[in-house]
Amino acid sequence: MYWAEFLTVVVVHLLAVASPGPDLAVVLKNSISLGRRAAIFTSLGVGCGIMVHVIYSVLGIGLIISQSIWLFNVIKWLGAAYLIWIGIQGLRAKRRDGADIEADTGLKLSDKSAFLSGFMTNGLNPKATLFFLSLFTVVISPSTPMLVQLGYGLYMVFATALWFAMISWLFSTARVRRKFLQVGHWFDRSMGFVLVSLGIRLLFSSRN
Repeated sequence: MYWAEFLTVVVVHLLAVASPGPDLAVVLKNSISLGRRAAIFTSLGVGCGIMVHVIYSVLGIGLIISQSIWLFNVIKWLGAAYLIWIGIQGLRAKRRDGADIEADTGLKLSDKSAFLSGFMTNGLNPKATLFFLSLFTVVISPSTPMLVQLGYGLYMVFATALWFAMISWLFSTARVRRKFLQVGHWFDRSMGFVLVSLGIRLLFSSRN
């Protein structure tokens, strides 16, 4: 009896996850700079970050966040600071020589750190807070059982992780990655600029 509601959630979530934003920028950056394994773990982190928003939306805490200016601003400032910080790391990227590219040496990141980079990027995004609040108040009926709502959340976790894992796989293939690595420092700096810009934009954004 909840199939119509679920299909609406699927469509709305697909449009949201496919739109460019911090999640995509981080996944692309790690795909090119760090390789497939790191990018996959980053994608898993982004997907699991979704569950943070789902849980507080189901529990009603999201409504409190949306109505509390100071709490919303704390989340916004943390998210903006994190995006600016990882963006600065990209802006400081150095050029690799041909031997490094062929040997695939350079930046390395543990699986845990890669996962956390995706998790924090998504979990600290206040725009995601507002999106999920809207989803759970407008699209999903308050009468929908909590277990069903959590089921929607698990679907979005899986679908988000799968979407970004596919992007990770595409951009970390040997031929594509080698082409990007030839101008890798410029790519890293470009992604760094995008992340810093997103962070600054987030810093000065309002709840509207």
